[in-house]
Amino acid sequence: AEKLAVITEASTHISELSGQVTQLKNILSNKQARGSFGEVQLENLVRDALPENAFSFQHTLSNGRRADCFIIMPNPPGSICVDSKFPLESFRALTSAGDDAARDAARRGLESDVKKHINDIAGRYIVPGETAESAILFLPSESVYAEINLQLPKLVEASRRAHVYLAGPDNLMLILHTVRAILRDAKMHEAAGLIQAEVDTMMQDVSRLDDRVHKLATHFQQAEKDISDIQTSTRKI
Repeated sequence: AEKLAVITEASTHISELSGQVTQLKNILSNKQARGSFGEVQLENLVRDALPENAFSFQHTLSNGRRADCFIIMPNPPGSICVDSKFPLESFRALTSAGDDAARDAARRGLESDVKKHINDIAGRYIVPGETAESAILFLPSESVYAEINLQLPKLVEASRRAHVYLAGPDNLMLILHTVRAILRDAKMHEAAGLIQAEVDTMMQDVSRLDDRVHKLATHFQQAEKDISDIQTSTRKI
């Protein structure tokens, strides 16, 4: 009876887990829902790493394009756009390929899909004078990111030439921590500039005070000389 109770409880957990997996599969099967999944993951990573005034979601650029995330940074390098893409169909075809020929065809499909995303991001989210000279393509799956870096080195090189850098969740978190350090340094530099300006103003005041003390000392010397002359005259009288 005890064994049956344990088995019944385990079966219930398995049923619940199966339902959750099915729900996740349904989400990932729908392109719009999958895009939202990537955007939510991107938003969580950015909110965890950066202060609220350092980013903007669904930011509209001057060219009318809307970036999933706009990371606000000083010049240089300037603000950076991050766009989330999830090429799940081509990656799923690659993982389910039964032979080398099918695997090569699926890998070419994945390369084509990601290359299109790279070109789109380069054309839409790199705006001279408004953004940095580069942008980030966020892949919300470490498996997809690893597959591209290990098996498609030419695609990675093409993305670098287009100034669109690929990032998985872990890699993006490292980038965001670097951004946070840059923002902290910029803030310290701004504070140092303010302190320097105030010190310069104070030194001007000190210089004026020194001039006025010198003039006062000159007046005292002249007064002392006048008193000495008066005393000489009184002695003569």
